[in-house]
Amino acid sequence: MFSSSSPPSWPLDKVFQYIDLHQDEFVQTLKEWVAVKSDSLQPVPRFRKELFLMMAMATDKLQRLGAEVDSVDLGSQQLPGGQSLPIPPIILAHLGNDPKKPTVCFYGHLDVQSAHQDDGWLTDPYTLMEVDGKLYGRGATDNKGPVLAWINAVSTFRALEQDLPVNIKFILEGMEEAGSIALEELIRKEKDRFFSSVDYIVISDNLWLSKRKPALTYGTRGNSYFLVKVKCRDQDFHSGTFGGILNEPVADLVALLGSLVDSSGHILIPGIYDQVAPLTEEEKEMYEAIDLDLEQYRSSSQVEKFLFDTKEEILMHLWRYPSLSIHGIEGAFDKPGTKTVIPGWVTGKFSIRLVPHMNVSMVEKQVKQHLEDVFSKRNSSNQMAISMVLGVQPWIANTNDTQYLAAKRAIRTVFGTEPDMIQDGSSIPIAKLFQDIIQKSVMMLPLGAVDDGEHSQNEKINRWNYIEGSKLFAAFFLEMAKLH
Repeated sequence: MFSSSSPPSWPLDKVFQYIDLHQDEFVQTLKEWVAVKSDSLQPVPRFRKELFLMMAMATDKLQRLGAEVDSVDLGSQQLPGGQSLPIPPIILAHLGNDPKKPTVCFYGHLDVQSAHQDDGWLTDPYTLMEVDGKLYGRGATDNKGPVLAWINAVSTFRALEQDLPVNIKFILEGMEEAGSIALEELIRKEKDRFFSSVDYIVISDNLWLSKRKPALTYGTRGNSYFLVKVKCRDQDFHSGTFGGILNEPVADLVALLGSLVDSSGHILIPGIYDQVAPLTEEEKEMYEAIDLDLEQYRSSSQVEKFLFDTKEEILMHLWRYPSLSIHGIEGAFDKPGTKTVIPGWVTGKFSIRLVPHMNVSMVEKQVKQHLEDVFSKRNSSNQMAISMVLGVQPWIANTNDTQYLAAKRAIRTVFGTEPDMIQDGSSIPIAKLFQDIIQKSVMMLPLGAVDDGEHSQNEKINRWNYIEGSKLFAAFFLEMAKLH
């Protein structure tokens, strides 16, 4: 465990002491929250009831802290089968409105991915179990633990009858795992009301890069997802009757997919790298400082060899360079056995992870142009259609913003170390959404360790991360008050 480099000053020592003394109580609350099966992915009434219960429990918790809470009714969601289900409310809450203090808004979500014990969980996913300091349960790290850590920090100041160093706002939703239904509309609507006084937005919904070293996240990749369909006719053919006399859709599609990326991971679409932000010296130094045991990372990933040999190259190709992945082929024969079929049509699926300063519509244009060129050279009589079905822009923050400096100082106080400055290779659209609509500083301050297993079996948060994370948020409030 890292030791603090210098003892925290009053009132932080009182705050830390209180959090240590009440940690079992904080773990018990997490246990109560994990017990609620707030699964937003399965659109069935019983899980919706659980989601409404979860939002009601959070509302009650915030009201007990003295927050003013608005539980926004969002109507219902129409499902493909014709039935409709109510959308759980989004919670907008605030504590304090002192104009001399900065206002920090925390975004979190209280819904979870589906979980069943027979998926490979060692215990019931909705019963928080502590083993060797690890708190196992669905939602423990994604995102109920971090939401509660923020609430624990606020409640500690309250319990000690300390003035909150900052004004606090909360936006908590219950549909994040299902695509944050109705959230964007609400943010736009509340831009000049609820969010008008907000100076900073904090998201704590991702993980460190290490098991023990804290991190600050300042960027995420975007994503553009493509379908390319090649069609001869609606029905399949018999290869004995038609093989050798027609352009086969699978052969066309394999040529198209094979033209996208080479064996070293380099994307072959002309112009695709033109918009990528150039590498700066400052950025290079950030990569060098990051704590990553490459050998351990490789073996835990169960991969024989990565495409790159150094930590810096691996991280850059995960964070600051685009990547292209081929995901599958719909319509092709994929069952066991030896069926001699020529599919009449097939659809290939691939996506490109976008990085600053790539633009979704420019990428769409480049992809379509490239595939049309490759297809025309084949002189095939088949029809080809390309569509982009998802386009999420990348997000990047200014690491010299006040809240990044405050978070670094808070991490030094609590953990006695500098944080890893990291990006996330996946897409977290909410950060970009807040940045674009509200146009205030957005920061990702993760609490979970790299091995927490969000979305997978045996998801957990370490007691240490949860309790020290509660202290981190408290220290962050005080640093924000000093720096703002």
